[in-house]
Amino acid sequence: MKILLVSTQDYIHHPVPSRHHYIFEELAKRHEVHVPHFHVSRGGERETRLIVHEATRFAVKSPLLHYTLNAPCHFHVIREIIREHDIDVAVGAHVLAGTAMVRAASEYGVPVVFDLKDWFPDSAAAYYRNRLLKAAIHRAVLAITKYNLNQSDLITTVSPGLVALLEGYGYAPRLITNGVDTDYFRPLDATDGKTRLGIPPDSFVIGFAGTVERWYALDDLIQWMPEIIRRHPGAILLVVGDSLFTDYSAELKRSVAALGLQDHVIFTGVVPYRDLPQYIAAMDVCTIPLSPSQWVSIALPNKFFEYSACGKPILSTPIPDVMEIGGEHLHIYRNRDEFMRTLDEIVRGPGTYLPDVGDYSWKRKAEEFEEIFSTLVSSRS
Repeated sequence: MKILLVSTQDYIHHPVPSRHHYIFEELAKRHEVHVPHFHVSRGGERETRLIVHEATRFAVKSPLLHYTLNAPCHFHVIREIIREHDIDVAVGAHVLAGTAMVRAASEYGVPVVFDLKDWFPDSAAAYYRNRLLKAAIHRAVLAITKYNLNQSDLITTVSPGLVALLEGYGYAPRLITNGVDTDYFRPLDATDGKTRLGIPPDSFVIGFAGTVERWYALDDLIQWMPEIIRRHPGAILLVVGDSLFTDYSAELKRSVAALGLQDHVIFTGVVPYRDLPQYIAAMDVCTIPLSPSQWVSIALPNKFFEYSACGKPILSTPIPDVMEIGGEHLHIYRNRDEFMRTLDEIVRGPGTYLPDVGDYSWKRKAEEFEEIFSTLVSSRS
């Protein structure tokens, strides 16, 4: 098959890979996959099996300005990819570029799959603090998202919570969850992991791996660190990742300095994805401190599968879809006292966990998409 992917990200420069990287790199082993390049990120260039088409005329960093200014260019490039390369199926997960995709695909009779990886009206508005601007962006993105979904042949999404939300709007989406690369994420020796990072082997490491943005309440963990250190003097908070479009990471570092925690909190910044299991290996407990209520109800984060594949105990805020999968390694906290009490239990007896994540491998997720694409292409033929 010849597949067009319109990703939510700068596919080759974004520092944090998304589900589309994992799934479509796998599909590109046996299909011809094309992707337009939105040059909005400044990371190093990622190797890819996909055929990349430059689609940026104005390489501005602000996502809002970037995708607005480049919208005509995006439509032109996407239309040309479909026409010149005889695309069989288009799959996208973008707001404005998603509109360009559904319109161009309709012009050439190409079936469209819209992969809604989160609820775009909320995620787009989350980067802004001004209340009026947030409300305006939410309304605009909701209208565009509904248009894109209405023009699509099939909708896929990442969690049962998002399935329920979309059903409330009258859609009938197909669930394809996030997953994990089981070739890389597996239990590794914790002592080796700590030694690589210069952390004393007897330290108790509380870890977080992912994008450092305000929807993860890492500020709470930092504020709780003095009490954690009082209970467990060798405790260290290890934050693996960085902020992409906000100053949240800088805020956290200022809080660490104000509390005098420089010897107990480590910020690694963004690390190569292939190295991430080594950082998770250094963690004695992994955290998912997801905060906003509107996201908690629809979330099923990649990090849950990555932590699980590494055999780590997890301390998470209550996320219904995570709790539904569960496992003896998953511990839930709703407030500071529950966090402290559960942390004490894990320190006393961390245990050994080997959750079965085979059904959530990215290879399996690629097969699920492949089945959908084949069915759509056959029905059009």
